[in-house]
Amino acid sequence: MRIAQVAPLYERVPPQSYGGTERVVSYLTEELVRQGHDVTLFASGDSLTAARLVPCCDRALRLGGRCVDPIARHVYQIERVLSLADEFDVIHWHTDYLHFPLSRRLGVPHVTTLHGRLDLPDLPDLYAEFDDMPVVSISDAQRSPLPLARWAGTVYHGLPESLYELREADGGYLAFLGRISPEKRPDRAIEIARRVGLPLKIAAKVDKADREYYETTIRPLMDHPLVEFIGEIGDADKQDFLGNALALLFPIDWPEPFGMVMIEAMACGTPVVAFRCGSVPEVIDDGVTGFIVDDLAGACRAVEHAGRIDRRRVRSVFEQRFSARRMALDYVAIYERLVSEASELRLSVSEPENPFSQVSRPESLVNIA
Repeated sequence: MRIAQVAPLYERVPPQSYGGTERVVSYLTEELVRQGHDVTLFASGDSLTAARLVPCCDRALRLGGRCVDPIARHVYQIERVLSLADEFDVIHWHTDYLHFPLSRRLGVPHVTTLHGRLDLPDLPDLYAEFDDMPVVSISDAQRSPLPLARWAGTVYHGLPESLYELREADGGYLAFLGRISPEKRPDRAIEIARRVGLPLKIAAKVDKADREYYETTIRPLMDHPLVEFIGEIGDADKQDFLGNALALLFPIDWPEPFGMVMIEAMACGTPVVAFRCGSVPEVIDDGVTGFIVDDLAGACRAVEHAGRIDRRRVRSVFEQRFSARRMALDYVAIYERLVSEASELRLSVSEPENPFSQVSRPESLVNIA
């Protein structure tokens, strides 16, 4: 198939460090190319890909340092996609809803993966208006605020199986990986580590929006001998960081749409201790790949049992459920269905109505052999 992948411009594809959506776009793009598809990636000019790259800005916006209005760059990106739309069998958007008014009128099959939270007050009216826009969820839980959207399917994220490898022995510490933000609850992670008496390593970025939260709430908690703040890390560092951990702590307090870090840990064989929010019950097999907990006491008990988890089985479940190959095959099935539906619709519109289609045959003709 001829497939366009449209990535956000905030991070390069793949990201240099933090960046969940762009990372998924990279894994999907490279796997589609590997499977023999003709893929074009619309992304920042510093992106690295085996696909054809159409640059929509010189450098990723977050680290590029020169962007004042990111919407302007994304509008420019939409125009680049539209100017080449006839070259594709399907266009796969990863940029939320900005393109909806134009995609509705484009006449080319398309689908949008929604990567973020959907429990926002402004979204129901938007998706009620654009209920013809096919969208993909990254977990079933993510859909719940927008049941009337045109859901084309749920596709769980996937990683290349070779990206991380199994580590059967752990280094006796707990890991927290992601963002320092109120919904990610690093304060819970610190409290769990203090209660169980185990070292906690925190690898996380601090966005500008969360700087005050970090300085006033989290930084004072890090003044403890068990807590080590590493900062933001990329793929090259995650193997050791996650693979050597006794367990990954995922103490979230929000409707997490997916949670890439959970499957990154699983790829290393590392069990996950996660709070029961959002997608967690869909991603973690309780007692198999980790533990799903409801409070701090439950999290501490889970950490105490983490060493009993079979790390080989954790890795095996990852390979079965969360590989990039599986993700790409799931998306191709959706692409093919949307292309088929569009083709059937064009035929039904273009074919003249048969004036005799509603005319009953005379009874004398019905039984003629």
